[in-house]
Amino acid sequence: MAGNLKVDGSIFPGGDNLYAGGLDDVPDRARLLEDQGYDGLFSLDTNVDPFFSLLLAAEHTSRIELMTGVAIAFARSPMTVALQTWNLHAQSNGRMILGLGSQVRAHIEKRFSMPWSRPAARMRDYILALRAIWGCWANNTPLNYRGDFYQHTLMTPVFSPPPTGLPDPKIYLGALGPKMVEVAGEVADGLFGHPFITPAFMEQVQLPALTAGLDRSGRTLADFDMPAMIMTITGRDDAEMANADMAIRKLIAFYASTPAYKPPLDLHGWGDLQPRLNTMSKEGRWNEMTGLISDDMVAAFAVKGAPEDVPALIGERCRGLIDRVTLYAPYAADPAIWPGVVRGIQALPGKQA
Repeated sequence: MAGNLKVDGSIFPGGDNLYAGGLDDVPDRARLLEDQGYDGLFSLDTNVDPFFSLLLAAEHTSRIELMTGVAIAFARSPMTVALQTWNLHAQSNGRMILGLGSQVRAHIEKRFSMPWSRPAARMRDYILALRAIWGCWANNTPLNYRGDFYQHTLMTPVFSPPPTGLPDPKIYLGALGPKMVEVAGEVADGLFGHPFITPAFMEQVQLPALTAGLDRSGRTLADFDMPAMIMTITGRDDAEMANADMAIRKLIAFYASTPAYKPPLDLHGWGDLQPRLNTMSKEGRWNEMTGLISDDMVAAFAVKGAPEDVPALIGERCRGLIDRVTLYAPYAADPAIWPGVVRGIQALPGKQA
């Protein structure tokens, strides 16, 4: 029998630049989210290191799950991520979930100065390398991972953290295109649903690819987690709703300007907008870009309603395929509106597979 939906919130509150705040804000924010009944909290890999945030959150909470949503894999060595995750999992007594994403080529090469090639194949190798490293530490066995992109063959006692006695951390892979989604089904524990997808794109493009990956691993959807990051517009009055609506339009414009995220637009007949937005982004015309996002686009990519209506809207959007909802609400809002939303979502049935 399917369980109910879980709900995750952001370690930083919303602001003009997606999420506002710094490490000083984490202890109080983490305690607040736990007190408000969230099942998990997530950190973004933006202008604060996501692992630093979760370490502080682990110290100041006792129940809530801790998730990178997501950490950029190709900006880091598998060994680095393996150790950070292992330490956090031990420190939090098994509450760590590693969310990974590839980012896009321009960021990997130009921002991180790291190699980019065959991202789906590279991600598969990356996750298998992580599992090999964790297996070495958990079982005190030699490390001998030799993949196409990553090779890890040296581990001495001084660099080996002790076994935790806990199950390995789960790995959720953030993916949009079918090749990466298939990798998630084959080697990850869950598909971290990208916020810039629609239910139609999930069902028509992603689900067949996910099924193919799961078949390769000998699993079904029943064996696999399906968390989804859902852009959410809500508020208690017209002013709050307008502020939330504008923040989500900015977010949609940002995603829609990225060439790698064009397929969902194509599916809905908005593909011609992508190159236009991309040009405007390079010219720094961010406010003008927001004006090109139509009401139909907002309805396709986000849920919008009064706080008491949000749970039902999210339930409709999940369509029986999702078991965990990450509320993506990057705008300032009164924290008092969220506990009711969280409880309402948690009362909904999760994945029906």
